[in-house]
Amino acid sequence: MEHSIFNRIEEKKSVDFGDILSKSIELFKKVWVEALKHAVVTILIIIPFMLLMYMPFFPMIMESVANESSYDPSTALNNHFSGLFMGGWIFVVFLIALVIQPLALSIQGNFFKVCKKYDLDEDVPTDRYFHLLKNHFGKLLLLTLASMGIAMVAALLCYLPLLYAIVPLQLLLPIFVFNESLSISEIIKAAFKLGNNYWLTVFGLIIVSGILSSVGIILCFIGVLVTSFFQYIVIYYFYKESIGFYENSGITGA
Repeated sequence: MEHSIFNRIEEKKSVDFGDILSKSIELFKKVWVEALKHAVVTILIIIPFMLLMYMPFFPMIMESVANESSYDPSTALNNHFSGLFMGGWIFVVFLIALVIQPLALSIQGNFFKVCKKYDLDEDVPTDRYFHLLKNHFGKLLLLTLASMGIAMVAALLCYLPLLYAIVPLQLLLPIFVFNESLSISEIIKAAFKLGNNYWLTVFGLIIVSGILSSVGIILCFIGVLVTSFFQYIVIYYFYKESIGFYENSGITGA
C-alpha cells in the first residue's frame, strides 16, 4: 500500500512564492537565536574533521609561509606527496564526508522541527540536535550516499541534470524529518515527485533564500552564522504549503 504522502503530493496544492518568503522572514524573527545555535553546533562538529582532513598539508603550508618569495605550490606538492598518497587522501576525505554529512543532516533536521515548533506553537524541545542520528543513523547514512550518488550521476551528464536534481535533493531531508517511517526509496521517490510538481517555484526559492542567507556577510562572521539557516526556513514553509502536516493520522513520525 502506497504511503499517503504520495496522495498529498498528487493534490498539487497552490503554492505562493511571495507568501512563502514573507512567512519565512516572519518566522526567522522568532527562530534566529535557534538558527545561530544550530549553526554554531554544526561548526563545532565539523572543525575537528576539517583539521583532520587537512593535517597532512600543514608542513607544506608552513613551508609556503617560511619561503613565500620562492615558493612553488606545484613543486612542493610533488615533493611532499606521491600519487598513491593523494589517492589514499581522497579516499579518507570520502570517509570523513560520510561521517560529517549524517551529523549535519541530523542538526538540520532538528532545525526543521524547531521551525514547526515556533510556527505551530508546539511544546517540543529544541536542543535534540542528534535525535535523528541516534534513532535513524542508517537512514541518514543511506540518504547521504543516495544524495552523493544522484549528484555525481547528474554531474557526469554534463551538469544540466544536476541543475534539475538540485530541487529534489533539497527536499529529501524535510520529507524524511516529517515522515520518518518512509523508506529511503520512498523518500527519494517523494522528493522527485514533489520537485517535478513545483520545480520552478522551489528553484527560485533556493536562489532567493541562498542570497538572503548570505546577507549576514555584511555583519561579518557572526552575521553569517545567524542567517545561514534561513534557507531551511524557506524549505520548511514550502513543505508545509505543498504537503502539510497530518499528525492526527500518525503520518509524520515526528
